[in-house]
Amino acid sequence: MKFLSYLLAYRRFLLIVLTLLLLLPLPFIIKTKEAECAYTLFVVAILWLTEPMPLAVSALLPAIMFPLFGIMESKQVASAYFKDFHLLLIGVICLATSIEKWNLHKRMALRMVMLVGVNPAWLVLGFMVSCAFLSMWLSNTSAAAMVMPIVEAVAQQIIKAETEADALEMSCSNGSINPTLELDENIGEYECSDCKEKEKQVNGYDNDVASTVCTIEKEYEKEKEQNLPPAEAGRKSKEDKYNGIFKVMCLCVAYSATMGGLTTITGTSTNLIFAEHFNTRYPACQCINFGSWFILSIPIAVIILLLSWIWLQWIFLGFDFKNMLKCGKKKTAREEASAQVIQNEYKKLGPISYPEIVTLVLFILMTVLWFTRDPGFIPGWSSLFPKYKGYATDSTTALVIGLLFFIIPAKTLTRTSNGENTVFGYTPLITWKEFQSCMPWEIAILVGGGFALADGCEASKLSEWVASKLTPLGSLPLWLVILISCLIVTSVTEVASNPATITIFLPILSPLAEAIHVNPLFILIPATLCTSFAFLLPVANPANAIVFSYGHLTVMDMVKAGLGINIIGVAVVMLAVMTWIVPIFDLYTYPSWALSIPSTNSTGL
Repeated sequence: MKFLSYLLAYRRFLLIVLTLLLLLPLPFIIKTKEAECAYTLFVVAILWLTEPMPLAVSALLPAIMFPLFGIMESKQVASAYFKDFHLLLIGVICLATSIEKWNLHKRMALRMVMLVGVNPAWLVLGFMVSCAFLSMWLSNTSAAAMVMPIVEAVAQQIIKAETEADALEMSCSNGSINPTLELDENIGEYECSDCKEKEKQVNGYDNDVASTVCTIEKEYEKEKEQNLPPAEAGRKSKEDKYNGIFKVMCLCVAYSATMGGLTTITGTSTNLIFAEHFNTRYPACQCINFGSWFILSIPIAVIILLLSWIWLQWIFLGFDFKNMLKCGKKKTAREEASAQVIQNEYKKLGPISYPEIVTLVLFILMTVLWFTRDPGFIPGWSSLFPKYKGYATDSTTALVIGLLFFIIPAKTLTRTSNGENTVFGYTPLITWKEFQSCMPWEIAILVGGGFALADGCEASKLSEWVASKLTPLGSLPLWLVILISCLIVTSVTEVASNPATITIFLPILSPLAEAIHVNPLFILIPATLCTSFAFLLPVANPANAIVFSYGHLTVMDMVKAGLGINIIGVAVVMLAVMTWIVPIFDLYTYPSWALSIPSTNSTGL
C-alpha cells in the first residue's frame, strides 16, 4: 500500500521517464532520420497530452533532440521559436492589456446587454453576444472571467426579486399586517435552504460515501414531493427554475467565449497557430489573413451561437417561443431586478474616461487596418508599397498600434478652479509590467515548439513518409475524410489543451491533403475550427473551469449541454466547408502553391 502511494506521488516523474525509455527502440533499431524525428514527435505529443510537466517545457525538447540526432542545427531550431506569429501576439496583447486595465471591456459588455433587454431568453442572448464579441479581441479566458461576475450578480438579484415578490404576494393574500417582517423571514428561509442544498452538493462531490447518502436523500425527497401541499410544490418548482436559470447563464458565458474566438485570427491561439503554420508551409499562398478568416468564420460563429442559445434554453428551461418574443408587456419582478443590476453596474463605471476613448480609437483603427490591408475584392493599403508586396502582414499593423500604447500618455492636463493646469507625471496607457502580466509566454513557447517540430519533420523527410502512407485515404469520399479529421480533433481536444492538439495535428493533416491531392485548406480549416470545440468537461479549457468554479453546475450538466453543442459545431463546420467557404478559396481546385507529392506507395501500412 505504501509502495502504491509512492507511485501515485511520483506518477508524473515516472510518466516522463517511461515515455523517454519505452520509445527508445524506435531510433536505436530503425536508425533513420525519419525514426529519430518520429521519436521526438511521439515524446513531445505524449507529454503535451498528459501534461506531466508544463506545456512550454515540453515544447523545448525539439531544441535539444534535433541537434543531438543531427536532424537540424541548433541555430535553425532556435529560429523556429520566434516567428511572425509572436509579433502579432505581442501587438494584440498590448491592446488587450489596455482594454482590461481601463475597464473598456466591461463598459462594452454591459452596454450590449442593456441594448438587448431583460427578458430572460434575450438576456441570456445578450450575455452570449457580449462575451463572444469580447473574446474576438481578448483571450477566451479573459472574456469569461470578466463577464461571469456580472452574470452572477444578475442571477442573484433575480432570485432576490422573485423571492420578495412571492413573499409580498403571500402576505397580502393571508391578510398579514407586517409584510416586511414576513419578507425577511422568507428570504432567510430561502437562504438557509439554499445553503443546505449547496452543502449537500459539496459533500456529494468530495466524498463517495456522502454522495451515496445524498443520492438516498434525493430519492426520499422525490417520494415526499408527490405528497407536498400545493404551496410547497410551487416553491419547489420555482427553486428548480432558479437552478435552471443559473445553469443557462453560466454555460452561455463559457460557450460563447469559445465561439467568439473562432471569428478572428487573433481570437484564439489555435487560429494563430494555424495561420503561422499555413503561411510557413505554403509561403506562395497569401490567402489567409484577418479579412478572409473573418468572412469565412463569422457566419459559422453566428449560426453556432444561435443554435446553442436555443439548445441551452430547451434542455434547462424549456423553449417558450411565444413568451420569448413578447413585446410591450409589463416586466416581471425578475426582469426589473435584472435591469436594475445591469444599470447599477454601468453607473458605477461613471462617464467614459480619456484612456478608454484612446483605447477605443486605437482598437477601431487596428481592426480597420487589418480588414483593409488586402481585402481581396479591392486593392488594400498594402498596394501603396508595390515594390515590397507581401512584406507587411497583420503583425505589422498589430505592432504599430501596440507600440502606441507605450507612447500615448494616460492622463491629460486638467484645469483647477484657478484656471491653472495641473501637471501629472508622464505615464503611458500601459506599462511593461502590466504587459508582462497579460502576455501568455507559455503559449508563445508552445507554438514555437510546434513550429520546430514541423521544420524537423520536413528536414528529416518524415512528412513525406507519412504522406505516402496516407495516400490510400484518397479512395474515401472527401466529405468523409474531413468529417473523420474533425471528429478526431474534437475528441482529443476534450482531454488535451487546444494549442497542443492543433500543434500535433497540423503537421499530419497537411501531408494528408497533399497525398490525396486535395486543397490543404479543405482539411485544415475545419480541423482548426473543431479544435476549439472543447465543451464537454470543466478541464477542457480555462473558460469552462472559470464558470464551473462558481458552483452552479455539475459535471453532468456540462456534459449534457456540451455534447449537443459539439454536434452542432461539427455539423455547422461541415456545412460551411461544403458551401460558402468553397468559392472564397476555390477549394475544389488543387492550387499551384501546394506541394505536389507523388503517390509512391498505394498499398498502405
